[in-house]
Amino acid sequence: MSTDFAPDRYTKMPYRRCGRSGLVLPPVSVGFWQSLGEVGMEDVCRKVCYAAFDAGITHFDLANNYGSPPGNSELVVGAILKDMPRDELIISTKAGFTMWSGPYGDWGSKKYLVASLDQSLKRLGLEYVDIFYHHRPDPNTPLEETMAALDLIVKQGKALYVGVSNYRGPEFCAAAETIRAHGWSPLTIHQPRYNMLDRWAEADLLAHTARVGTGVIAFSPLAKGVLTGRYLNGLPADSRQGKQGTGRQWWDQQEAAGLWSKVRRLEALARNRGLTMAQLALVWLLRDPRVTSVLIGVSRLEQLQENIAAATAPPLSNDEVAAIETILRNQA
Repeated sequence: MSTDFAPDRYTKMPYRRCGRSGLVLPPVSVGFWQSLGEVGMEDVCRKVCYAAFDAGITHFDLANNYGSPPGNSELVVGAILKDMPRDELIISTKAGFTMWSGPYGDWGSKKYLVASLDQSLKRLGLEYVDIFYHHRPDPNTPLEETMAALDLIVKQGKALYVGVSNYRGPEFCAAAETIRAHGWSPLTIHQPRYNMLDRWAEADLLAHTARVGTGVIAFSPLAKGVLTGRYLNGLPADSRQGKQGTGRQWWDQQEAAGLWSKVRRLEALARNRGLTMAQLALVWLLRDPRVTSVLIGVSRLEQLQENIAAATAPPLSNDEVAAIETILRNQA
């Protein structure tokens, strides 16, 4: 085990309570959905994990199908975890999207969830994960079976906490009520898509998670790079959109819809406050105490350091929140 991590790492990060549980998480957590899970990124991934931990980021978020090929993120992170203090880390993984062919490699059956987690634990080289999520609602499997599977996983000692991702408000409420009625392990955390440009959770979810006592960790907080300001001067060839054949058409459509004008106004506000556009987007999400953490995905150490700074940035003033709201609503 490495012993040269920053000794003051826990003094740098203002940890936040996850709902009404005993779990606390850093305001910024690291996700391994795409870039860091690709073959050939192992050295960069290790540097990111070490630098994040040195800064007090204790939470690494994965899923069974993350990486290229699917599952590679867990393999890469698992190798890194052998040289890190396991008891000081929160490791999460998920199952719910297609992972293998056949009738048992997708959705939310007990068969799939239990088998998938067993595979994830082998790839990670762990005896348990701290958080296990059902990754998306299953319209065909009874909700009782899916929630019972999460409870079983906790009772088997394969996960300490469980949660859901991509559940809309009514789906989350039904899941929470099913768990309450049976006395099963509670939903400690919900992982929805939430950012300045995708705010469905404000009207449809956050009041429900707060009532139940479930924490929230937002994925896609930078709207797939849109809220970094990277696309303001055109379509970078090495960007995610730039690598797609329809990238130019996408950029022109967003320009016509006024998106880039909106982001330019947000970037100017961020600059006046001494923040980057990405930092402003993260600080804006963290303005709400119902949001426990935000998930960032990076491919370079510089991106990590930029995003970490948002965790300790001063909170937005009421005037700043109002100014952002005016921009987001396309008001003068």
